[in-house]
Amino acid sequence: MSLYSQRGVSAQKEEVHQATEKLDQGLFPNAFCKIYPDYLGGDANWVNLMHADGAGTKSILAYLYWKETGDISVWKGIAQDAIVMNIDDLLCVGIHDNLLFSSTIDRNKRLIPGEVLSAIIAGTQDFFDELKGFGVNIHYLGGETADVGDVVRTIAVNGTMAARWPKNKLITNDRIIAGDVIVGFSSAGKTNYEKRYNSGIGSNGLTSARHDALHKFYGTAFPESFDTGLNEQVVYIGPNRMTDAVEVAGYGNSDIGHLLLSATRTYAPLLKVLLAEYFGDIHGLVHCSGGGQTKCLKYLPAPFRIIKDRLFEPPVVFDLLQQASGSDWREMYQVFNMGHRLELFTSEASAEKMIMAGKAFGIETQIIGRVEVSDKKELELVCPDGTIVNY
Repeated sequence: MSLYSQRGVSAQKEEVHQATEKLDQGLFPNAFCKIYPDYLGGDANWVNLMHADGAGTKSILAYLYWKETGDISVWKGIAQDAIVMNIDDLLCVGIHDNLLFSSTIDRNKRLIPGEVLSAIIAGTQDFFDELKGFGVNIHYLGGETADVGDVVRTIAVNGTMAARWPKNKLITNDRIIAGDVIVGFSSAGKTNYEKRYNSGIGSNGLTSARHDALHKFYGTAFPESFDTGLNEQVVYIGPNRMTDAVEVAGYGNSDIGHLLLSATRTYAPLLKVLLAEYFGDIHGLVHCSGGGQTKCLKYLPAPFRIIKDRLFEPPVVFDLLQQASGSDWREMYQVFNMGHRLELFTSEASAEKMIMAGKAFGIETQIIGRVEVSDKKELELVCPDGTIVNY
């Protein structure tokens, strides 16, 4: 059993999918988000979407860093995480403007004071203001903030995003065909709309990252930061403190805490351009979030074989996590994005303009794989050391 499973988490969310398998799959089952008829407007040419997600256990890392250093600014990143895990999913079906957002924050008031709430809420509005500068308008409608210390140990930061959108401007993944190439957009580095280096960690796999990277000190000092029913052998088994220095090639020194807390990069500025200028050339979009590099298998319209044999070199944060945990490539690529969080399926002839658009924003971009004919949905990854992993 993997360390991830031993900690009570599933990268593939098998039980969640089983519980929801009988629900309406929407108008386009292969699309990255569920798409429904225009119940709000009653127009057959429009659709409705609603999406809910959040920062997950990354908020616990923010809690630890804030408690250890007093740096309250880390909570702004958690606000961004909760937003990006919503909007970047919706971007993958073509939604890029005029969205509604409602936040849900559950806290243990005894441990999380009002200044943390203020930092998260102000950070939410600040991020929306930044996106507005790129023509992505999100309307902040408030939300629910509840003091539920009997339910949450520290704080949970989530949100819901909704939109009404023209049906003829959707990306449904139904146009993915054999012969397509996959353009990958890096999750790490520094875009021209980010203020500092982004480790690429995103907001998935953070339970594993936290326990694999960090020292037993955190379990002793902050027992509220983990499930005390877990076997001690999987709790904070790493060698690091949050403030330990790390050298990032080309970017200078950082620390473990900032690598793990890098705010999830949004691809909204890029996709705003791609969807406006090259909509007809985009056959499919996948956000490599929960499930990492295996996520694409769920959204294929036919039994294709996906080969990813030109993957990005894993950013330093994933090297550190693999060294600390001893996880094999199979688990690493299934839990983490490992270097790119956005995949675009297109023809080989159209790939270059997608690559140039990514690079114009300072995003490392390249063809990372291709689509082939198969009799079943399958995935082959070629890892950095040449190891081939099949799913």
